[in-house]
Amino acid sequence: MASFDSPNSPPNPSFAIRETTHKFLRSLSSEEPPSFSHFPYSPTHLATPHRRSSPYSSPPRPHTPTNVVSSSKTTYSCLSSILKKDGQILSMVMSNGLIYTGSNANLIRIWKLPEFMECGQLKTKACMVVALEVSHDRIYAAYGDGKIRVWRRTWDGAFKHVRLATIPKTGGYVRSYIAGKDKMMKHLGPITSLAINISDDTLYSASLDKTVKVWRLSDLKCIETIQAHPEPINAIVVADEGVLYTASDDATVRVWRRNFCIGDGPHSLITTLPAKFSPVKTLTLTIDNRVLYGGCTDGYIHYWLRGGFSGQLQYGGALQGHTHAVMCISNVGSYVISGSADSTGRVWLRELDGQHTCLAVLVGHRGPVRCVSAFLGRLGEDNEEECTVCTGSLDGVIKLWRVSRANKDSGPLSPTGYEHFELQ
Repeated sequence: MASFDSPNSPPNPSFAIRETTHKFLRSLSSEEPPSFSHFPYSPTHLATPHRRSSPYSSPPRPHTPTNVVSSSKTTYSCLSSILKKDGQILSMVMSNGLIYTGSNANLIRIWKLPEFMECGQLKTKACMVVALEVSHDRIYAAYGDGKIRVWRRTWDGAFKHVRLATIPKTGGYVRSYIAGKDKMMKHLGPITSLAINISDDTLYSASLDKTVKVWRLSDLKCIETIQAHPEPINAIVVADEGVLYTASDDATVRVWRRNFCIGDGPHSLITTLPAKFSPVKTLTLTIDNRVLYGGCTDGYIHYWLRGGFSGQLQYGGALQGHTHAVMCISNVGSYVISGSADSTGRVWLRELDGQHTCLAVLVGHRGPVRCVSAFLGRLGEDNEEECTVCTGSLDGVIKLWRVSRANKDSGPLSPTGYEHFELQ
């Protein structure tokens, strides 16, 4: 595995991004600096003439990216940074004013917004929370043991979480294995991503074993195993109408549709979207299902547009800026937020004409940014002029940022006006 550049390396010089005027406070810790000698669940990539030997080295520039310009009217600030002794931050999801974060440890931490204070934990015997999803009052967490745990969230003067089930059920798995009905019920490799389609009562899980499994939420049974790619699958997303998108190390995104005419019908492949010969590590889909973004190991974010009467996806372009692999990507409103192995996050604005503007480069993490989440305004405010971003890194730090397109005080939570760093 190639070594990383310095986390303080300057961003691409073609982007003159305005930075915050205040200085960042450094934490004092007697612990040894974190090591990033390996990434969890980052398999060896295919050796093809088009791919570089190191997925984290500076990417080539073989094609012209989408026009991206910086905004001189954008300000941003780091509101808070928190370091726990949980190891690398591997997963994150936001729902109803709460942020759930998973790490190498055997617990999921729950943070309340806008205070960004810890308000609970979900504990298990298993370690390494590699993927998180929330749907209504259910929390789904995939662990390093290849199983998915499910909690129900309730309110009784305060948020409470009740453990409901483990997928697959141990007893059911053993009985099915003995009967020879389904020896493939459990993933044969680590789970990398989860996606939920409530309208179809299904939960999807993707794995390095090159498959996607479909679970029926009503009884938590595996109803289908999709042999989706010839190489490990890194990310999946599902649209409201049930279309499934899978991203793989084979440098493609595949599009699947379920056959509803046959009960729990199987998924069929609709089309394959090439990603310019670079493994696709992460996906996000806009809320209107019209733009699909894929972050790749060459540092590019490719995107596809759905349009026309047929609704087919067409290649729209690429966002250039990250110097190392894009490890996570999210979107809210017209903002697209990405995190990279170059230790930075980037906030992009999708303009009405389809072009993208890089609003800010979030610098401050000392390790690869593994997960991101965001919401508009300051929670409860549907303000398109600013967004609040939460980033989690392999350095073990969780950071909260605010990015504003207006020239006004971003109102940091810390009364000093400086970055607040909590070491625990």
